[in-house]
Amino acid sequence: MKNSFLNTFHNTKQRLFRLHFSANAGHVGGNLSCFDALMVLFHFIIFENDRFILSKGHSAGALYAALWSIGKLSDEELSTFCKDDSLLPAHPSGTGIPGLMFPTGSLGHGPSLSAGLALAAKKQKTGRKVYCLCSDGEWQEGSCWEALIFSVHHKLDNLTILIDQNRLQGFGTTEQVSSCGDLQPRLSSFGANVLSCDGHNHTQILDALKSPTEQPKIILLATVKGKSSLYENKMESHYLPLTQENFEFCMAQIQKEESP
Repeated sequence: MKNSFLNTFHNTKQRLFRLHFSANAGHVGGNLSCFDALMVLFHFIIFENDRFILSKGHSAGALYAALWSIGKLSDEELSTFCKDDSLLPAHPSGTGIPGLMFPTGSLGHGPSLSAGLALAAKKQKTGRKVYCLCSDGEWQEGSCWEALIFSVHHKLDNLTILIDQNRLQGFGTTEQVSSCGDLQPRLSSFGANVLSCDGHNHTQILDALKSPTEQPKIILLATVKGKSSLYENKMESHYLPLTQENFEFCMAQIQKEESP
């Protein structure tokens, strides 16, 4: 990755921490586990004609920060995050947010919405690609598997679903809640093109996104919930906002990441 992107990445990560700290907002863990993938998507992959669906709506902060990093949102707009009358609520509302088409407060709907968009794009021959970011926990919902069956049947090679596999959800690990660890064997059995990569390695993410496919592509991102915070790999990261101590720790961690 070029130094210019890495500088932008670290600057935006700091902005994400300030965003959540100033708003006293939770869901820090899920935002941090998918942040790397969102930055790669918006800086190298998604073009104006393409569509993006944030199925894991509780990671809205990471999306807002990524949009800020490419000039789609202003500092003034970010300062309203989670406040009254804001266009930037904790779960995307679907109105007023650049490029966002649907509200996604309830999990499990993103794959179906994305499959419909991808099929329409193929029929209209627009060349449009559709990208959807999910959590691993929401793949306990039947609607996700119905969307996968539909996507494979229609050979939606213009659809890419990224799954943030941090293995933690609201009430425990995915293994504890549904006896589901690695999703790859289940997903592959449905006929999709399933790839796995380190969800915090930008080069691996980019290579997976660029790899050719003749079927809908699913990228399993092996991630750490609460990455770079005191809540790393802890359930608390799903609910608790950043304390002053945690915020200062996070900002110091980014400084270390920036050091050669």
